[in-house]
Amino acid sequence: MEPVTDPIPSAQGMHLRRLRDLTEFEVADGNPDVRGWAVRGADGRQFGQVYELIVDAEALKVRYLDVELDESLHINERDRHILLPIGVAALDEDGDNVFVPSLTAQSVLDYPPYVEIQITREYEQAMLRALNLQLPEGEQSFYNQPGYDDSQFYQRRRLS
Repeated sequence: MEPVTDPIPSAQGMHLRRLRDLTEFEVADGNPDVRGWAVRGADGRQFGQVYELIVDAEALKVRYLDVELDESLHINERDRHILLPIGVAALDEDGDNVFVPSLTAQSVLDYPPYVEIQITREYEQAMLRALNLQLPEGEQSFYNQPGYDDSQFYQRRRLS
């Protein structure tokens, strides 16, 4: 009989870390720290607040906004966080708002919840499907698509 060994956990998703855990990282000069800002959908209603930024430590880029959903949505506490790819949101600095045109206060109820353990490729694909975004063809190009383009997030800011 062979001994049973635990499989070695996958390194997938390990390049993604919370900004607060990366002591050598900070929000880039000239960019606002959006943690605590209201998150609003296409309907204009607030459905949450930016809780944390999820950073790709290898690429030195924010990939996701960790959004804590509003208690008024009556979601259990365990499922109250979601991740949004940075490129699906836009800033409104005047009101400290982050707008997500592809979601509403109602549609966010069907969005896959985020559990702070590890971000798997399956979870990333589930997010893209929930946002009606195309799944990338290969691993090399996963973050090279509009949903992860941070220039979309900061675009309005750069125009002013």
